[in-house]
Amino acid sequence: MAQVELLMPKMGESVAEATITAWLKEEGDTIDADESVVEIATDKVDSEVPSTAEGVLIKKLFNEGDVVQVGQAIAIIGSEGEAAATPAAAPQETATPAKVEANNAAAPVVAEKITNSADSDRFYSPLVRSIAEKEGINATELETITGTGQNGRVTKKDILNYIPNRNKQAVAAPVASTETASKPATAPAVKKEAPKSKVSLMAGDEIIEMDRMRKLIATHMVNSKQTSPHVTSYVEADMTNIVNWRNKIKNDFLKRENEKITFTPIIMEAIVKAIKDFPMINISVDGDNIIKRKNINLGMATALPSGNLIVPVIKNADQLNLVGLTKAVNDLANRARNNKLTPDDIAGGTYTMTNVGSFGNVMGTPIINQPQVAIMAVGAIQKKPAVIETPSGDAIAIRHKMFLSHAYDHRVVDGALGGMFVRRVADYLEDFDVNREF
Repeated sequence: MAQVELLMPKMGESVAEATITAWLKEEGDTIDADESVVEIATDKVDSEVPSTAEGVLIKKLFNEGDVVQVGQAIAIIGSEGEAAATPAAAPQETATPAKVEANNAAAPVVAEKITNSADSDRFYSPLVRSIAEKEGINATELETITGTGQNGRVTKKDILNYIPNRNKQAVAAPVASTETASKPATAPAVKKEAPKSKVSLMAGDEIIEMDRMRKLIATHMVNSKQTSPHVTSYVEADMTNIVNWRNKIKNDFLKRENEKITFTPIIMEAIVKAIKDFPMINISVDGDNIIKRKNINLGMATALPSGNLIVPVIKNADQLNLVGLTKAVNDLANRARNNKLTPDDIAGGTYTMTNVGSFGNVMGTPIINQPQVAIMAVGAIQKKPAVIETPSGDAIAIRHKMFLSHAYDHRVVDGALGGMFVRRVADYLEDFDVNREF
């Protein structure tokens, strides 16, 4: 069979690259068509790359930890005979580093093999490592280059800008004494960084390193708090009609639709109606401009088995009826728990709902999912004594109550709008028609 290149697949409009986190197959292993070969991770989601052909993995073109552009070949697949006889070369990048003339080229520079070391927090792409090796930049010197890429990663532009100035920096260094001046400069001075603050450890403490997703979540949450002044408004909604209606129809719903109906799609339906009433909740901020979203794409914060959080999105939620919302909620939740979400599944949200009640919490103060401007937390539904109006006067009855916590960006959402919106959601929930068909 002809050799086939396994390419890094396209994973959404805004995703241009992915990191190889684990190879599931080794060179020489037999691979079936559509069998997963490698695990990859983007800044949005983890996923697997299946083989596009049946055969043998002849060559892995990248190592674990390498960052690969979408569309690049990551492996070569061929026949069993080719695996033993055909060495596959790694793809060559089209870009070449700028040539730097050495002032005193007395001896050729022996390139040092640059690897992604476990001792370093930085990953270097194959292109950056190749440029460094060609220019005689060792791993220690590479660590000193300021990176402008994501998470401070050194890009091709960074290293190409650094190369013409590396000798100048050594020559321009002030001479401290005759003794030091007589010694040739072997490497540019390493800029010392201020030591990072450390938490004092106590006996019995355990150090647990954050996984990649937890680091991303932490960065995203800090960024949101620094970007948006958060304000939270609370309303307690009477869910009695909805609880009674769901108890009445849930068995028939399961038989007809083969889906379990939870409170989540019912609450989402009310949120969609309220967004239509208050479209200035469905916006984003871009500098001094407000972007008013046409589509209503509802994010649903979902806890993963690992304890991390992900927010898959129901696109055009306003175009779905209750059955459609139920199926969308169940599908996204199941795929999230089984690590089957794609980058598109978690992109494009315009408003987010998080169900803190699933953990028994009655309310919460959620952090806005940037670049959105608002998020709603729904609490646990609890039975409470409440005053109700009857034809014969006020009475105390047992009602099913739930808190709605609405956090919003006070740069563009004032208390009146934020408060009216959450009140409108509660009104739609309380006015739920117990005689409606599903």
